[in-house]
Amino acid sequence: MSPRNLETHDEVLVRRARIKRLVDLGQRVGYGLFGVAIVGFFLGFLVDFTDPLVTVIVLSMVVGSVILAPAIVFGYGVRAAEREDVEQGRPTHRGNQP
Repeated sequence: MSPRNLETHDEVLVRRARIKRLVDLGQRVGYGLFGVAIVGFFLGFLVDFTDPLVTVIVLSMVVGSVILAPAIVFGYGVRAAEREDVEQGRPTHRGNQP
């Protein structure tokens, strides 16, 4: 790889790392909201489904889905790009050159 290509590839790795951090955060928040919805559902099942509890359950599911869906898709994209870099013999992080 030429020095110019390495510089460009390094910029890509920096962007990819930023996206991976956002993906990890999105997955934590999305799955956490699903957990809130599940706990709320069982709480309502055992006690009573009040209007505020139902609102929390529905909002947790909707917001969790909106956050989690793109996080999962971008996560697959990051992993596929990393796998392709390894297969092509490109550096996978700073300082790791073939």
